[in-house]
Amino acid sequence: MEQQPVDVVGVGNAMVDVISQAVDDFLVDEGMEKGAMTLIDEDRARHLYAGVQDALEASGGSAANTMAGIASFGGTAAYIGKVSDDQLGKTFAEDMAQIGVSFDVPRATSGAATGRCLIYVTPDAQRTMNTFLGISALLEPDDVQPETVTSGAITFCEGYLYDMPTAKASIRKAMEVAGAAGRKVAMTASDSFCVERHHQDFLDLIDGPIDILFANEAELKALYHTDFESAVEILRPKVDLACLTRGKDGSLLVTADEVVEIKAEEIGPVVDTTGAGDQYAAGVLYGLARDLPLPEVGRLGSMAAAEVISHVGPRPLQPLSDFLDG
Repeated sequence: MEQQPVDVVGVGNAMVDVISQAVDDFLVDEGMEKGAMTLIDEDRARHLYAGVQDALEASGGSAANTMAGIASFGGTAAYIGKVSDDQLGKTFAEDMAQIGVSFDVPRATSGAATGRCLIYVTPDAQRTMNTFLGISALLEPDDVQPETVTSGAITFCEGYLYDMPTAKASIRKAMEVAGAAGRKVAMTASDSFCVERHHQDFLDLIDGPIDILFANEAELKALYHTDFESAVEILRPKVDLACLTRGKDGSLLVTADEVVEIKAEEIGPVVDTTGAGDQYAAGVLYGLARDLPLPEVGRLGSMAAAEVISHVGPRPLQPLSDFLDG
């Protein structure tokens, strides 16, 4: 069956997010590195989940959150990820359908359970993530249907997906199919620890199929083992567009010919930084898919990030379409 055209196709770890409040002492007692994403096994996931109280549970995963943001802008999106045929997998699929994101990968009937991420938000709004990848890490090349990839103007891949060999092969397939069809390939570096784990692979992708790179300041410095300004100059001739976030200092949209400075937006107090990078990417990708000028592309990214950090949870509560001009 022919896939309907969409603005962006996301490829990532299909997860269910479990978000709760915590204090620094709890992180210390549990041996967590504050601000990091740590991969955990199923036993550790069960232990942490058993102690969670008053948690917010929602379908998630970085690239899936970005697709939700694009849908909130009024854009169209499809998603490629893997869940099991269990309750959490059913919840994930139903959530994606409800927000208008196409998700057609069949649920796995054997193997690991659907993945989940336990996210602890401390009073300073930082998030510490403990991720049980489950079946999400076992995305296989056969799960990546070429007609889904080529339906998107942009294919957006999640760096976290590189943590397993089969998923790595899947993300490379998606990039190759997109490139061969003349579509743009985008990727997010995900976090600095992910960059260190896959340092040479990420450098090779930047030198190869990636057209659009999303990274924050720490991730960019980890990529090139130098200061931010020097890293920007190394990166800028390698991709069509680099989207570089700097927290309260805003972001830069960098091409070979220009650097566009984007200010950070404020909607309310910073409550939870979970999803800030995901929603920034949603605004930028939505704008790029509609050929908007770079200053407006960056503004949409900043507005989306500002909205999501004003409340608990990685997806927008206010429709992001409210921020569109006209």
